[in-house]
Amino acid sequence: MHFVEVAIQNVRGFSPAGRFPLKTGYLILKPPTADVLPLAGLSLSLLYSDGRGGDSSFVGSGGRSGKAALTFVGQDGMTYRVLRELGGSGSLHRLNPTTSQPELMSSDTGEINQYLRGQAGLPPRTTFEQVYCLQLVMLPSRRPRKASPKVAAAKASGSTPSLATASAVQPAEDIPAAEAKVKALEKEVVVSREVDQLQFKVDELSSLIFEADSKLKGGEGLKTAIAEAEAAWRAAPTPESLGLPQDILSRVKRHPKAVARRDEALARLETDRDPELEDVVVHVPPLTKNRYFWGGLGSGVLFLGVSVGLGFTVGPMWRYVALLNIPAFGTAALMALRYVDDLQKATRRGTKDNRKGAREKKILDEFELEDAPVRMAIKALNVETLDEIAPALERKDLLGIRLGELQTQLEEFESSPEYQDALRQGQEMRAEQETLNAELTAKGTYVRDLREVERELGRLKESIALAKAPPVPVAVAPGQAPALVDPLEDPSPLVLAQAADVLTSDLLSVQALLKDRCVQYLTALTDRRYQGVEWDRDGNAFALTANSRIPVGELPPKDLDLYYLALRMTVVEKTCARVKRPFLLDDVLTGVDEAKLPLVARMLKHLGTLTQVLHVTAHPGFAQMSDGTVNV
Repeated sequence: MHFVEVAIQNVRGFSPAGRFPLKTGYLILKPPTADVLPLAGLSLSLLYSDGRGGDSSFVGSGGRSGKAALTFVGQDGMTYRVLRELGGSGSLHRLNPTTSQPELMSSDTGEINQYLRGQAGLPPRTTFEQVYCLQLVMLPSRRPRKASPKVAAAKASGSTPSLATASAVQPAEDIPAAEAKVKALEKEVVVSREVDQLQFKVDELSSLIFEADSKLKGGEGLKTAIAEAEAAWRAAPTPESLGLPQDILSRVKRHPKAVARRDEALARLETDRDPELEDVVVHVPPLTKNRYFWGGLGSGVLFLGVSVGLGFTVGPMWRYVALLNIPAFGTAALMALRYVDDLQKATRRGTKDNRKGAREKKILDEFELEDAPVRMAIKALNVETLDEIAPALERKDLLGIRLGELQTQLEEFESSPEYQDALRQGQEMRAEQETLNAELTAKGTYVRDLREVERELGRLKESIALAKAPPVPVAVAPGQAPALVDPLEDPSPLVLAQAADVLTSDLLSVQALLKDRCVQYLTALTDRRYQGVEWDRDGNAFALTANSRIPVGELPPKDLDLYYLALRMTVVEKTCARVKRPFLLDDVLTGVDEAKLPLVARMLKHLGTLTQVLHVTAHPGFAQMSDGTVNV
């Protein structure tokens, strides 16, 4: 997971408007003015909005409204964009990888939080805040001191500790006004505690609703499969949709027999011929071109003329020459008879050929009636062979069977007791959540965080105590023990518990995993004033020196802040091996010695090779070590 872009309009600490792309690695965000740039706070408000308008505190002074949008890549690899009008509504968009266009996922705050937790992979708010965000108010030196039994015993014995050394809080100038403010803060604490408890219930219900919805969404896959199967079933070809005969499948099955029957009939037609007519020439020359016919006819006429002429003029004996007419005219008659016979044979051959052509045409026409629908089916189905026609046309029936099976599975799933229980519980929890949201709305549109109010109340009470306390000499007489002071809060238990949640491990295993690396960071930051770190079973930390074992709450404030910085960088380094999330640092290094800043920059540069590190600072030394600078 990493941030891709921040877009703002009239947001406190940023430029009036702009879109700022964020790349991976160690990136410096340079604020436009000396005001604190609330990158971590704004990111928390966008990603974990409670829908009650608390993010209106980020609106700049240049207008009555402000907008902010955060684009990031989730753990699922999808790109999301959270857009919110500060103090108002918001929406969640997801980039469609196919069209590269944003799609609206939801405009409901509860649904957005559920989706970001369940799909995008965001951790709980406390985890993201305590592990991946480092704000100035989180430094132990900025938190109120806790009451120490040793100091209480010293007060009971009459040795009053130096309050001036117990806290960096200044005495109150106007005690009555401060006391009035204490009463107002105490009332605010009560309201904030009630709101915090209600919000806890709402978050718990949101988690339960998400689990119930996850059970209900078990049928989403079946519904998607049913929609796809139904679309495929509707698109599957049928004889009616293709304009084919209803009996096309039976025609396809009969087609090989039809082909064989056609080939057999054509072969039989070729063999059914008259051998006597095979050698007869179809073309018969006309009789007028037969010279034997004309020779016999001319010879007969000649012999007839000679016999008649000579018989009457010379003598009767020449009349017998007429007998030669017989062979002459016989030859001509024979040629005429042969011509007639040839004509008869030619006529018989032509008639036979005509009958053969008619028979062949009839065979081909009958086959065409069987073959045309089959060829039409091959073209309509876009297949190559006859064997592919039947599976293509039977596919609709198979898809119908599959569709029925899926619908039956969906009905069984929706009628199961688990589904019905999840449906009923989801409705009940949503109704309860609406009731709680109504109570939260009735409490006010904006209620500060309980811890913030308690810290302010503690500082105010401490300032009143400082104002009321009589002056006490600070100097300690020789041989007298130094005055006792209340220790600072040990931040280790909370950080270690959140690290254990991220790493899904127990506290002792997490301590063993973090110890060596945390010691390396701490010794480097403190010039080896401390050689080791130990944690007890509850996560309380102890700094080891050459001769002592000191609870970290009793360390000087600057050293405790350095320990806290070392612990936080160690946790980020170890957890990013399991899940990568951006590390957001506000300008928290203002109290660190200038000589240590290059060392801290190198450490952050190393973290930037493991995950995205976004550091808000105007110091030029960090910009030189970073992978890039963004002027916001």
